[in-house]
Amino acid sequence: MQINGIEFTLGTDPEIFLYDTEKKMYVSAHDLLPGTKHAPHKLDKGAVQVDGLAVEFNTDPAHTAEEFKDNIFTVLKQVRKMVDPKYAFSFRPRVFFPKKYFDALPDHVKVLGCDPDYNAWTKTRNPRPKATDATLRSCGGHIHVGYEKDKIDPTSVVKMMDLYLGVPSILMDKGEVRKQLYGGPGAYRDKPYGVEYRTLSNFWIFQNRLIEWVWDNTSRAVAAAEQFTLSEEDGESIVNAIKNNDKELATQLVKKFNLEVVHV
Repeated sequence: MQINGIEFTLGTDPEIFLYDTEKKMYVSAHDLLPGTKHAPHKLDKGAVQVDGLAVEFNTDPAHTAEEFKDNIFTVLKQVRKMVDPKYAFSFRPRVFFPKKYFDALPDHVKVLGCDPDYNAWTKTRNPRPKATDATLRSCGGHIHVGYEKDKIDPTSVVKMMDLYLGVPSILMDKGEVRKQLYGGPGAYRDKPYGVEYRTLSNFWIFQNRLIEWVWDNTSRAVAAAEQFTLSEEDGESIVNAIKNNDKELATQLVKKFNLEVVHV
């Protein structure tokens, strides 16, 4: 897809947790699936790997909304076949593991925030996350935007994604507890192909309408990043709304900028 003459692609690397339906508890995926962050296990239209305690899968770059949806569900179906049926996929943005079970897990799978990410607003490195409860873990639904980086500053794209995606998600995502760990304003990683936007949880991954919402509003964010600059006041409002999960402030911004909020 092109936006104002700029080629645009979209991928994602969401995380999900496994729930043992026999033992009635969340379990770690670290010994149940192949693939690591540095050596993902290749699948049709993407790959799978273990990330800490979670299952993580990623999708190939998509050029249309339909391809984006197809990539996600094609990979997810393959992952489902790789896991014993007694393990249900949990689509919750955050879960708590049983403490006794958690304490017995290998230390390396319990590490939080292995690779750093950055804040597009301050242009500084985000601190390593610290859980108020050691057994709390959360799932991201990061968005990988491919575009011609010499034409648009990556931090401008991320700021606009905060506006078009991060702000409305406050009114859509029920996983507020996740923000103890991740999901702050302007969270991103610079990539050779573009940028990885890391503010959203996985709440949007599993329904067609929400995947379309991500595609449509990422398109708007990329177009806006090239065309206009946010005022200092609006930037502060966006940051505070996301940082504090402020629904009242988010509602004001939604009305001011005519942002799209989807409830399904």
